[in-house]
Amino acid sequence: MTTAAQIKELHKKHLWPNHLLYYQDPVALDHGEGVHIYDINGNKYLDFFGGILTTSIGHNHPKIVARVSEQMKKVIHTSTLYPHANQVALAKKIAELTPGRLETSYFTNSGSEANELAVLAARIHSGNMDIIALRHGYSGGTAVTKSLTAQGPWRFDPIMTAGIKYTHNGYCYRCPFNLKPETCDTACAQDMENVIKTTTTGKIAAVLFEPIQGVGGFITPPPNFLKIISAIARQYGGLVIDDEVQGGFGRTGKHWFSVTHWDVEPDMMTMAKGIANGFPLGDVITTDKIAASMKDAGLIINTFGGNPICSMASLATLEVLEEEADPQHCQAMGDVLRKGLDQLQKKYPLIGEVRGKGLMQGIELVKDRQSKEPDPDSVNQFFEETRKLGLLIGKGGLYGNVIRIAPPLTVHEDALGEALDKMDQAFALVQKAA
Repeated sequence: MTTAAQIKELHKKHLWPNHLLYYQDPVALDHGEGVHIYDINGNKYLDFFGGILTTSIGHNHPKIVARVSEQMKKVIHTSTLYPHANQVALAKKIAELTPGRLETSYFTNSGSEANELAVLAARIHSGNMDIIALRHGYSGGTAVTKSLTAQGPWRFDPIMTAGIKYTHNGYCYRCPFNLKPETCDTACAQDMENVIKTTTTGKIAAVLFEPIQGVGGFITPPPNFLKIISAIARQYGGLVIDDEVQGGFGRTGKHWFSVTHWDVEPDMMTMAKGIANGFPLGDVITTDKIAASMKDAGLIINTFGGNPICSMASLATLEVLEEEADPQHCQAMGDVLRKGLDQLQKKYPLIGEVRGKGLMQGIELVKDRQSKEPDPDSVNQFFEETRKLGLLIGKGGLYGNVIRIAPPLTVHEDALGEALDKMDQAFALVQKAA
């Protein structure tokens, strides 16, 4: 049997050194069941980050295992050159869940690919080049999506692509205009028109946004923000691209997709991660009209996109979500989680803000609430303490000071209570050391 030490040594020797690994002593995971995951030494953890919001129905769900096993006995790979029953059934199902006129899908392997394809489609359909992205956003690891990402640590100068401009996000806790939400008239959103007028030709291809910014630190915009920037984009010839890679499939509660909280109907929607509970799958869904503009633009193929295995995994995932963890369940469990986090904020001064929706909650740590100076060191200590207590979580934010809480959508109150108790114990230790 390979030991944890051997795994880490082989990882160091044979994998690129820029792999980002959590924890001072990285956790070598071995197997999981439901909301729990085990490392190779048999230590048990509550998994409240799920491979970056990916295991949407928990680990090793029996329905996923059974359906994928059945499909593997039939055919594993077909490519997009051949139609397959699983792929068309999945496209139909997603069209039923998505809002408005979104009906036509193109499947990819990841959210990065989905976002890149959406940008390409927007440029072809509109005839314009410039894309407006939001500051603090994160869109993926390809050349175009790295360029869309507006966080310095995630960018690589040699590969930055042209035609991408950046507007303010709705980060009320750190308002760049030093205004108050009740009197600001959503100035952050209004400024997008100035960005278009001063940094583009006056015509754009699209605005692309995450309704709740994932890697950015679960930044949650004010009520009118997305509606305003969507209207401005359309005024200047652009489409509205909604990135649901992290927030989709009911995670934010009430609705299947997070954008609906802001009463916005996008022209394109990208998704991945939780769509197939860990199997590599992404999707761009759009209107028939926009999809038709791609037909004569040039040849396109995706070798693995929407393959029979991943499509079956996604169909099974969606079925489980409807049966066990629909948006109403996520809202109810999200209310329990948020109530507990709000209580922790009252108890521990280092918690500057709790934000998010449903089962997508962020905790921003600061050195003191008046200055709001980011406190990434406390986040790192909190990580180590929660790991010792058997809880895996996420982190993010431009300043590295945001804890990201995102359990499987199938979570129930007992696990939420256990996680909140572990966080309480960890915060007590971190606050004492601060």
